[in-house]
Amino acid sequence: MRQVTTSIAGALCCLLPAVYAADAEQQPDLQSQLAELTAKVNDLQSRSSTPSLEFDGRIQLDYNGFNGAYNAAEGGASASDLFPRRVRFAVDSTLGDWDHTLLLEFAEGTAEIVMARIRYAGFANGLRVQFGKLREDISLNALTSSNNLSLVERSSLADTFSPYFRWGASAYQYHKETGLRWALGVHKNDAFGANGENENGRLALAYTGRLTWSKLLNAQVIHLGAWHSERDMGGNTLSPALARGEVRETAVRLVNYSAGGTTAALDSLSQSGLEFAYQRQNLTVEAEYARRTLNTVTSNDPLNDATIDGYHVSLSYFPSGAVRPYSTGMAIFGQPRDIAHSWELVARLSQLNASNGNQGTDVTTYTLGANYYINPRIRLMANLIHSEVSGPGQQALLGTEESGTAITARLQYLF
Repeated sequence: MRQVTTSIAGALCCLLPAVYAADAEQQPDLQSQLAELTAKVNDLQSRSSTPSLEFDGRIQLDYNGFNGAYNAAEGGASASDLFPRRVRFAVDSTLGDWDHTLLLEFAEGTAEIVMARIRYAGFANGLRVQFGKLREDISLNALTSSNNLSLVERSSLADTFSPYFRWGASAYQYHKETGLRWALGVHKNDAFGANGENENGRLALAYTGRLTWSKLLNAQVIHLGAWHSERDMGGNTLSPALARGEVRETAVRLVNYSAGGTTAALDSLSQSGLEFAYQRQNLTVEAEYARRTLNTVTSNDPLNDATIDGYHVSLSYFPSGAVRPYSTGMAIFGQPRDIAHSWELVARLSQLNASNGNQGTDVTTYTLGANYYINPRIRLMANLIHSEVSGPGQQALLGTEESGTAITARLQYLF
């Protein structure tokens, strides 16, 4: 970290010689000198024009081994891969009431802007406004930074319903007196198969809002939340493969609403979710439910008013007594501070139902995980995952494979 600040002591050293250089008989009285000096120092502080800068990043190296439904394209045979899941570099700066974040992700031969945020926090009531490429306020699990995830991959619910980072503008505010936090955003909708334009070539938008309530008691946290999003799809086809089944590098995405049937061209879609979390010391329980409704271009489409819904429940426990910090301002959990030589045990049950009529799949996934924190920067993660696939489109998508098992592992280094 490198921080450049205005030094009050430095200003005093520069100004004092000038004050005392004059002949003593010509100097104003001491009180006038101090008043003038104070005014000059305050002016220097108020005109600080050099931003503070921070640099950080992450490297996540993953291993996947899987079989069955996860590798149905190869008859369910065992497969494996070793790959960089995320290599990211961030630059954060602060200048007065403004702060800025640029988050870049690197892959072989490519680079992507993940986040490019400019935020203003100069309002007396705690209101924050931001614009740029932002994370939409959708799903507690999706909003949790990849640095702080308890399991290697997010849930199928998060991957299905969250568009993650999109260009736009949003505002949010936390009210300490009531424990309420609200967030509202308008974003370009180029997610889920949309390309950011409607049928007339105009900008297609998504309107998203999230409301949470939290209460922090002695060694306890209670979190309740709800979110909703209305998205202009511009007549584009909803992407058929919704989620992988919580394993990254697989040939088949298990959650597929069009398996055994057809895709849907959408005018719009609406989706909503509920969140719950309870933490008591070193034990944290999280649960979410979300539902999506499709509005097709033609009213006689068999998928008009079709729904896709799902849930997940997870549990995290630190035998050492470490506690995940909760951010009231963002309504999310983080990684335990100053943690070292500590284990975390995790379990999750998730389900995503994407079948409607005679098509689509439903997927239930069970995950057990263990994390070992060598120190706050280095963590080892291992997950055992089993998914069961059903629904009218299961055979069309997977043939005779009805379930799959995977082992995933990660080495995470934060810098």
